[in-house]
Order: sequence, then C-alpha cells, then structure tokens
Amino acid sequence: MPPMLEERNVLIVDDSAQLRKILSKIVRDAGCTSIRQAGDGIQALAELKESKFKNAPVDLILLDWNMPNMSGLEFLKKIRENPDHKETSVIMITAEAQRENIIDAVKAGVNSYIVKPFSEETVLGKLKSLIASENKQKNKQ
Repeated sequence: MPPMLEERNVLIVDDSAQLRKILSKIVRDAGCTSIRQAGDGIQALAELKESKFKNAPVDLILLDWNMPNMSGLEFLKKIRENPDHKETSVIMITAEAQRENIIDAVKAGVNSYIVKPFSEETVLGKLKSLIASENKQKNKQ
C-alpha cells in the first residue's frame, strides 16, 4: 500500500490505551510519522494547543465518542467553534451506532464515522476516502 498519511499530523483520542496503540499502528503503517495521543477530550485540547505552538498543527483527528471528562461529541463541538480547527478532519470511531448519534456527530462537523468493532481495512478505507475528498476540495479552490 502506498503511503497516504505522510506529512499528516494525526491526533488519536480514545480513553483505551489499547485502541490508541492499534490505531497508531494503522496510521503509522499508512505512512504517518507524526502521531499524538490523548485519553480524553481535555487532554486532546491541550495536544491541539501544543501542536500549534510547535508549528506542527494537527490536521487529522481519530476520535472516540465515550470518554471520561469530555466526550468526543463535546470535544468535536468545542474545536469546531475555534477558527483554527473548523477545517481539521475528524473521523469518529465509536460503538455509538444509533442513527440519531450519527446525525448529531454530522451536525457537529464530523467528516467520517467508523463503528466499533472495526478492521484495519475499514480504517484505511475511511482514511483513503477522506483524503480523496480533501484533494477534490483543494482542486476546486
């Protein structure tokens, strides 16, 4: 598989260290070398701020829904209020498969949605689709 995430700064937000490790391996295998991790939305906000300060702003977030301190949906709404992150790509990865939850996430600005349990192929397919969509948008501008 050709690298598709090189030159991307990825933030993985999940309260499960095991899932963060699995997702890190998937994005690393897809060519990403800049991976940050957070265990909840509050830590993720701090990571976003630090990445901008280090001049390596996060441009892709893999986000869990159910986390302590700040849920993924609350985090998503919060970053979409910030002009720096209105365009940051977000893929929500969650066990929340109810239609109304997916609608809530889309309304809040999620770019894509993966339901747990997931396969590596599912994650890679969503990443490939997201990148193709971003490239199409860039070419229109």
